[in-house]
Amino acid sequence: MQSTVFLYGSLGLGVLFLSTSAIFVKMAEAPSGIIAFYRLLFTLFFLVPVLLYRKKEREQLYQLDGRQIRLAVVSGALLAVHWVMWFESLRYTSVASSTVLVSLQPLFSILWGGLLLREKVSRKGMIGVFLAIAGSIIIGWGDFQVSGSAFWGDLLSFTSAGVISLHFLFGQILRKELDVLPYTTVCYSASTVCLAVYALVSDQAFTGYSLQTWGCFLGLALFATVGGQCVFNLLLKYLPATAVTMGILGEPAGTIILAFLIFGESIVLQQGLGMLCILGGLWIYFSKKK
Repeated sequence: MQSTVFLYGSLGLGVLFLSTSAIFVKMAEAPSGIIAFYRLLFTLFFLVPVLLYRKKEREQLYQLDGRQIRLAVVSGALLAVHWVMWFESLRYTSVASSTVLVSLQPLFSILWGGLLLREKVSRKGMIGVFLAIAGSIIIGWGDFQVSGSAFWGDLLSFTSAGVISLHFLFGQILRKELDVLPYTTVCYSASTVCLAVYALVSDQAFTGYSLQTWGCFLGLALFATVGGQCVFNLLLKYLPATAVTMGILGEPAGTIILAFLIFGESIVLQQGLGMLCILGGLWIYFSKKK
């Protein structure tokens, strides 16, 4: 069993890398389905050679049973749906609003974990959850709109939070049985196929993009996915999905800082207070067992 400091440190590092996701999506001049497709395709280019090189993981991949394959495929399909919905939301609403809403994942994880795995969160842990979520809401409060295209973007982002929490739940189940590379490879392969079908049905072009956009695809794969998403899959063997999604609540702070540096989006006192609430909530949640 890994030490608590190592696990939570890895989770924090993964969140830091994941914070680059919205920035790369915002900079990429391509349809949402294509962005998600190349994000995972390039990720597989990084992961598959490592999997084939490691004998234990390679043999485990060959020995997957039907149930494990089905669960991994469903997990991959859920990831594809999440990314299409979330990337599309960024077309209609701001980076801050979309990121805040998609970060409500812990509420869904608590719901799914309670219904399907009989997991319970302590009262102190719930206080941490709601404090961190309150911080996310404070950050994006002035950005929320209830009409027009912004509302549609916010709705897509909120729904995608429920979808990705299910993805992590399936990952938590499978990571108890599988190493991270076999699970991630099957999951991401299924997701890539789903995204390719979506792009074809939507008549989205696979080529003809600028060098900057291809760089964004690569950045999403290397930083946001390998450095972020894959780290979360690694941690699901040791932490419940609720803890992983709770850690992801730190993403809005990182994304807002990056949006300020890259897009010039302002950071105001309201957002500073929201960040403090998020950090306080995370501290309460992760210290609940001490």
